[in-house]
Amino acid sequence: MECIVNHTFDELKLGDSAALTHTLTQKDIELFAILSGDVNPTHVDEAFAKSTLFRRVVAHGMWGGALISALLGTELPGPGTIYLGQSLRFHEPVCIGDTVTVTATVKKKCADEWRVTLDCLVRNQRSETVISGTAEVIAPTEKVSRPRMALPQLALFDKGRHHRALIERCRGLKPLRTAIVHPVDEASLVGAVEAGRQGLIIPALVGPEAKIRSVAERADIDLSAYNLIATEHSHAAAAKAVAMARAGEVEAVMKGALHTDELMHAVVADGGLRTDRRISHAFSIDAPFYPRPLLITDAAVNVSPSLADKRDIIQNAIELAQALGTMDPKVAILSAVETVTEKLRSTLDAAALCKMADRGQITGGVLDGPLAFDNAVSEEAAKTKGIVSPVAGRADILVVPDLEAGNMLAKQLEYFGESELAGIVLGARVPIILTSRADKTPARLASCAIALLLARHSA
Repeated sequence: MECIVNHTFDELKLGDSAALTHTLTQKDIELFAILSGDVNPTHVDEAFAKSTLFRRVVAHGMWGGALISALLGTELPGPGTIYLGQSLRFHEPVCIGDTVTVTATVKKKCADEWRVTLDCLVRNQRSETVISGTAEVIAPTEKVSRPRMALPQLALFDKGRHHRALIERCRGLKPLRTAIVHPVDEASLVGAVEAGRQGLIIPALVGPEAKIRSVAERADIDLSAYNLIATEHSHAAAAKAVAMARAGEVEAVMKGALHTDELMHAVVADGGLRTDRRISHAFSIDAPFYPRPLLITDAAVNVSPSLADKRDIIQNAIELAQALGTMDPKVAILSAVETVTEKLRSTLDAAALCKMADRGQITGGVLDGPLAFDNAVSEEAAKTKGIVSPVAGRADILVVPDLEAGNMLAKQLEYFGESELAGIVLGARVPIILTSRADKTPARLASCAIALLLARHSA
């Protein structure tokens, strides 16, 4: 194990020096901004930085100062050093990709309290002086040799970036007239109102009037701008919203504070919103560690879908992916293994579905399966197992064997993988925005954006 060894006051000689080299990355800038709280747009906003003197993002000045501190604390004098003071002068900016060398040189020793003054210099790869200054420290008097500590690995992620991009794509689109079913809790009412403010939907609030107004009062929401359709209870609200959609009064239906089966019962009932296509659900998964948007289907409507059901489920998901901007989505049909076996029905279904795609019974996407989850999302895992496939490791859509598997997978990604989930029901006459009662406003906005993009794409 590498050790950090110091130089005691008695060992130090005038002219002794040490150096370290580091190349600035975007991650360095982001980490420094997070730790310091310094979000000056010169350092973190590329668009703003283009208007500054330097015309690009530059490192925080004290990032270089931190490198000097690291050199003093680990090399010269090293462990046991006490920092007393530092003067710095900044000469040139440090930009992403620049490699800087930090040098500290002993300039002066004072036996009184073992004080040492060091010249500090930071130069870039072009030998330009970036920072100069002096540091005053109390040097250690006892020899220290310690193992260099292994630091934890840090992963930076931008939660919700894919969904924010979808919302941005909706700018300029005509908002969806949307029936909000039973919005009698703060989460569903606030989410609907905020989606309305952002131009994604035009909410029509359907449910018990007294309860809706009570929630609005607690949340300090003015309902005067919204159409409120009074119903006796949640069942009646679901039936009314479906009737409004059939009559063309609204273009979408959004779930509020009621159970999914209550709403879906009205959707699939006689006189509901069924079409010739099997109704299915898709989760839009904004996974921060996955390089592309991801859909998981079906995780909320079809409990144990048949082969014919899965055909429609896949076709629904392909058309949704196309509406969201992925023209030839890669569809991974999941199972526990990658080979076809009669012991697992899901592998047989996967093989049949791929052949159906070959014969034009499923169109618009590239299918492969059976694939285990790791092979579907990791090119490295697929390569290790010798799987050659245009889908393996690059899936845009994950088709799960049944509702239980899909629901557990989606929720695991949400709670263990820091993913943001948005949900929508497909295959009905209008988009059904199917949010969870636990969803926060960003997820509800993303669900509304997906519905708007789907509706306008299909129009």
